[in-house]
Amino acid sequence: MSVTPLNALRVSTHQIPSYKGLPNTSVQGKPLMIYHSAFPNPNASNIKSHLRSVGVVSPQWEYTMFSETHFHSNTHEVLSIASGSAKCCFGGENNEGRVEPVLEKGDVVIVPAGVGHRLLEDYGGFQMVGSYPTGESWDMCYGRDGEKDKVKAIKDLGWFKKDPIYGDDGPSIKV
Repeated sequence: MSVTPLNALRVSTHQIPSYKGLPNTSVQGKPLMIYHSAFPNPNASNIKSHLRSVGVVSPQWEYTMFSETHFHSNTHEVLSIASGSAKCCFGGENNEGRVEPVLEKGDVVIVPAGVGHRLLEDYGGFQMVGSYPTGESWDMCYGRDGEKDKVKAIKDLGWFKKDPIYGDDGPSIKV
């Protein structure tokens, strides 16, 4: 499967301040990254095959995004949009520093551990391939009491050694 050439790729990066129990990007300082139209003509099978060939992350599910704000404390996440489009919220819906992009088929979102995210509105057929660094599993946190130790542990997580989509030269290794 081909990907958009790096010199033509549009990347949005966002630092999102902590909000209530959501640490967002405040712990490690790694930004939320959106690779716009990284996959020119994707489907879930081709996305999974490409991710496996790069070898940084392992695809673990195909689904939409949960409609409740949640984050992962023990791993970073790569969301590859396989079909449809949707408005999503990153950072907490009442956070003034939140990001609410419309994600479309072919986009990829690099979600650092701790960044709260949820589906706001599905515009039709929204499906993603959810992937995590190879060998890692993910937890579910909701910004509630009792999660403080999990949030503290985010600072010790390693970052990607190679970009999950572009390998050695990708944008995520330059942040």
